[in-house]
Amino acid sequence: MSRTPTALVLALVALTTLAPDAAPQEARRRWERLNQIRRDKFDHVLPAVMREHGVDMWITMIREANHGSFRLDLGEGYAATDGFYVFTDRGGDRIERAALGIDGPLMERNGAYDLFLPADALAGFVAERDPATIAVNTSRAIGPADDLSHTGWEQLVETLGETYAARLVSGEAFLSDFRGRRTASEIAAFAEAGEISRELAERALSNEVITPDVTTLEDVAWWLLDRLLERGLGSSFGMPSIYVTGPDGIVAVSTDRVIRRGDVLMIDWGVGHLGFFTDMKRIAYVLREGEERAPASFRHAFERAVAARDVITRTLRPGRTAAEAEAEVHAALEAAGFVNIPFNEPTRDPDTTDVVIGCHSVGNTGHGIGPSVAFFNPVRRGYPLRATNLLSIELFAYTSIPEWGGNKLRVPLEDDAVVTERGVEWLYPANERLLLVR
Repeated sequence: MSRTPTALVLALVALTTLAPDAAPQEARRRWERLNQIRRDKFDHVLPAVMREHGVDMWITMIREANHGSFRLDLGEGYAATDGFYVFTDRGGDRIERAALGIDGPLMERNGAYDLFLPADALAGFVAERDPATIAVNTSRAIGPADDLSHTGWEQLVETLGETYAARLVSGEAFLSDFRGRRTASEIAAFAEAGEISRELAERALSNEVITPDVTTLEDVAWWLLDRLLERGLGSSFGMPSIYVTGPDGIVAVSTDRVIRRGDVLMIDWGVGHLGFFTDMKRIAYVLREGEERAPASFRHAFERAVAARDVITRTLRPGRTAAEAEAEVHAALEAAGFVNIPFNEPTRDPDTTDVVIGCHSVGNTGHGIGPSVAFFNPVRRGYPLRATNLLSIELFAYTSIPEWGGNKLRVPLEDDAVVTERGVEWLYPANERLLLVR
């Protein structure tokens, strides 16, 4: 009996479904890498930060369908009602890791936990260990460190009883350090995400995607989102910011505005991969008919921004608070002839390049929760910079453009780096050129 083409296709689909080795197991590879990152973090970072911050026990509470900001950090477990990740310093070089009311194959097979117990064992579990301080995820200043809801707090207080409820403290600074200090496996994963971000951004600002006087800003943004879908990647940005800057500042962002010849075009975006989210920018000039390169004034503005960035990367070092590092950078910029200004308030002096720095923490979210050399992270400016912190080296440099009547072009530079004992080191090639769209 002959088979129709449709029947043959269905048979092939069935065979493929039944053959576990027929396709590469990318999902499994990524899960295994997440497990390695998690185990490394618990082994090498957690003991030090708990002891430095005087934390004897850390409890993260989750609920069904509300797994909190630390879901990937802690194990992707499932809670039917309530669940608790509990980490206890019981001495030695290892922190005890327990999951109460949390299960699931991804959790049970990840190799990171010592104990699996029911959720209603929490009170006895805590009493047996008798911690002097219990950190929980509450914070007025850091969003991802503020997972515990009001009703969750009430439930914890009721469950633990008066003695242990009195020992609950905010984990704000502790959680910043836990996230902000990185293992080698984390840095490798983040660097991979950064290279993907760079590749896609530079392709987006090219003739592969843009036809001048035809392509719109949102066309470019949707192209990037399609690439993320194709490659199983995420982003903390939502819609990528594709924008045009003119004499009076930003003209339009990711709208139906058509990209024209003579435009100065910019992208601000990031890629999510293996629980890490990058934050970076690129800038391009759309050539006019007959032009082979950007006007000299635009090239000069870009070069001044790169020179300012070089001052920043030469100056930033671990071992001081982010606020102290910011003061050192401002002094170094002034010594190099730049002018430090408040955000988007450039001077009218045509002979100066004005600079704003915003070197913020980056990592598990586009704006991370570690120490930040950035005016918009006031609490984290007081945290110390340490080796292995990930920083987005972000600045805005304003340089006069004669063709714009002396108005200044704002050149944004942003790439991701790691703080080391030697200083700041790039995780992928930083932006060194003004891209061209022909």
